[in-house]
Amino acid sequence: MITITINGKEIKIEKPVTVLEAAKSAGIKIPTLCSHEWLEKYGGCRICLVEVEKMPRLQTSCTLMAADGMVINTETKKIAEARKGVLEFLLINHPLDCPVCDKAGECELQDLVVKYGASSSRFKEEKRKKTESLEDPLIVRNTDRCIMCTRCVRMCAGVQGASALSVVNRGGLSCIEPFSGGKYDCEYCGLCIAVCPVGAMMSRLHRHNYRPWFISDTVETICPYCGVGCTLTLQVRSNVIGRVIAKAGKGVNDGLICSKGMFGYEFVRNPEKLRMPLIRKRGVLLESTWEEAISLVARRLSEISGRYGSKSIGGIASPRCTNEDNYVFQKFMRVALKTNNIDSTARSWYAGAQRFIENILGQGSTANIISGLSNSDAVFIAGGDPLSVNPVLGLQIRACSKKGGKIFTLGNIKGFQYFNPITLNPAYLTDTFVLEFILTELKKKKELYNTNSSLEKKIADINASINDVEKTSGISKDELRKFVDSLSQSLSACVVIGRDIVQTKNGAYNLLLLAAISYILNARIYLLSELPNEQGVLDMGCMPDMLPGYRQVANSEQRKKYERDWGSMLPNEKGLTIFEMIDAAKKGSLKALYVMGENPVFNIPDSKNVEAAIRNVEFLVVQDIFFSETAKMADVVLPALSWGEKEGTFTNLERRIQRLKKAVHRDGKDDWKIICELSEKLGYDFIYPDTESVFDEISRVSPLYKGLKYKYIERGNVMYPYNSSSDMAIVDVNASKHEISVREGLYIKVEQPLFHSRTLSRKAPALLKIYPNASVKINQRTADRLSLQAGGMMRITTKVNSIELPLNVDSSLDDNCIMLSNNFEDKGAYSLVEYSVDSVTGAACIDANDIKIEKAGR
Repeated sequence: MITITINGKEIKIEKPVTVLEAAKSAGIKIPTLCSHEWLEKYGGCRICLVEVEKMPRLQTSCTLMAADGMVINTETKKIAEARKGVLEFLLINHPLDCPVCDKAGECELQDLVVKYGASSSRFKEEKRKKTESLEDPLIVRNTDRCIMCTRCVRMCAGVQGASALSVVNRGGLSCIEPFSGGKYDCEYCGLCIAVCPVGAMMSRLHRHNYRPWFISDTVETICPYCGVGCTLTLQVRSNVIGRVIAKAGKGVNDGLICSKGMFGYEFVRNPEKLRMPLIRKRGVLLESTWEEAISLVARRLSEISGRYGSKSIGGIASPRCTNEDNYVFQKFMRVALKTNNIDSTARSWYAGAQRFIENILGQGSTANIISGLSNSDAVFIAGGDPLSVNPVLGLQIRACSKKGGKIFTLGNIKGFQYFNPITLNPAYLTDTFVLEFILTELKKKKELYNTNSSLEKKIADINASINDVEKTSGISKDELRKFVDSLSQSLSACVVIGRDIVQTKNGAYNLLLLAAISYILNARIYLLSELPNEQGVLDMGCMPDMLPGYRQVANSEQRKKYERDWGSMLPNEKGLTIFEMIDAAKKGSLKALYVMGENPVFNIPDSKNVEAAIRNVEFLVVQDIFFSETAKMADVVLPALSWGEKEGTFTNLERRIQRLKKAVHRDGKDDWKIICELSEKLGYDFIYPDTESVFDEISRVSPLYKGLKYKYIERGNVMYPYNSSSDMAIVDVNASKHEISVREGLYIKVEQPLFHSRTLSRKAPALLKIYPNASVKINQRTADRLSLQAGGMMRITTKVNSIELPLNVDSSLDDNCIMLSNNFEDKGAYSLVEYSVDSVTGAACIDANDIKIEKAGR
């Protein structure tokens, strides 16, 4: 224990910290300009000077370590004079444009000058005059305001790991610029803006729009974009979200935010948002009243159920909707419509991958704390780029590397290319052979635990020859050996799994191999989660075979409990998955489809086939916030409130339950409320006064959320199972290796852009400014071989469709790979690919598509 005295107050410290940190822990504020909670010690600005007894000169408190017995003063006449002098130097060049500076009112330099001076300067030097830079669409630079604290540079390099900013020039000409010159070529996390103490770097989204004292409300809520569940601080003015700010110490993200969280909030006030219910009349969707629309939906669903049976109706839930929305939706399908045909796009890979691995390694084995990644000594990544899918989770992996941990990647993963990854990049569709080799070698080097006999039996049966793997994968023996030798030395490894390794014909077998590798390494497993409530939609029972809390539909004892709780008999047969619903619609046995918060026509592979199938149903209801591709086909469109306008909970990939808070108010209805009104029309009263009462019922009926209340969730550390065992249903799994034929030619890879999230982000103007259009990407070697040039318009053709896109060259891509995203209207990658369904995981396999690229116009 270290005891020091600051301003006469005795402070006891349990671990070595700086004087600045010790003062902060005791509630004593020492001013500083270059120091920040996220950054390492720097000692550059000299504002945090303090007096220490028995030390002859003033000391910088941000670099001075507290020592037992120290007596420190932070506010004396001598210190004030020193700070005044430092500020006097800073003001030599700093423009006195506070009345027009957007930082006014929250400028740290301004506040310090008010407190310490100087009111006049002893120095005469011509002010720097640099033109405000508006070359970047999102970030405005006023480098003449820069005080060279270098917070932004250190933030970009040290925390974000992007290293996109640097100090250029020397002496009085020094300034901070992006390496790319005018426009930023970076990850747009916006943290340079967050840490800038003056107005040198600011967001253009609210430029000259308001001052901090105009803010009427500040709301802390959960990001709407991915499964990390970052806490965002929203500032509201005149019932509009004006800005998202990053606050250190907040949420699972500790205030760190990605581009989507920082700049993607404008969709909430997008004028294209649906405002009124629409009903199709004489082939045209026309505005109607809520009463008319809900009455029509109730009548048509009742008629179809009566005519064709309850199994002729299906429902698609949403990983973007809250737990409360999804819980009420599945209850409506089961109680009011008597069908278990309920599923979501989590079926694409996440749902099956989670269940498969947890049946091998135990329930909860895929639920691990995100911050634990940075404390590992090795992270093995397969199937996706965490920096794009779950950016803040990816920062934890970068932090692991900075602490000395090793990054292992299967395939080129762009987000870690500057972090010395140990990479194996096998030929297309040969990942399975490489994983078999890794497993074969690891079991020679590590002891098995004798705790999972069935898995160890499978491990014993898998033996790969290095000669065969070298020949098949194209990776040299030296690379293979180096990879496994290094990985085998880890003592606290993590395995991160993305969808690309699952959405293949060997997806289930790949998961088995990754589970076995994790078992041998005693590693923690993380599944990348693309949407904010992908976990929650499963927990709420939006699955054809599972009730809330993973209780089986087919188990009469488990089903009866819900029948008692809900006061209604429930269907006892497994329903249709989302893919089976598409097939049933195509065959004509599914007559009605209710889609809540999802856009299956765009978000399921083979879009044209999905569109044709859905056109085949007699009655389509779409409940959404925008007029999506699926909504355009609907018979009735019901507008719902969006994120930012509603309350509820999300469950992140750690299985942490978090509160979503309303920031702005708009006339409209929550998704769950629309469902309740519809249910009442069908004769089933779902009575919930508010969102919290829905959650209270969830906590009563679901063993995973047992006894949980909103007031407990506010603590921020609620993980499930909260007050009970998980006791999920066990399903036998047995994955076998499929023979694959490695074909020549091009293969398609679906991009997961850092700046987009399915179709929601295309309603966020700022994100469109960073990444405005769809394009097809190939590497330079492939472009040269095919005589294609960047910028030219290409036609990409498969068996099912053809689209035209401009060509971009990306040197990080593999040979023979064509990459395009699935975010832009009429240009989605899913419109080009067919799929099959993995019989074990139920995931969509999209690895068997022949593709052709040529110059458009041929």
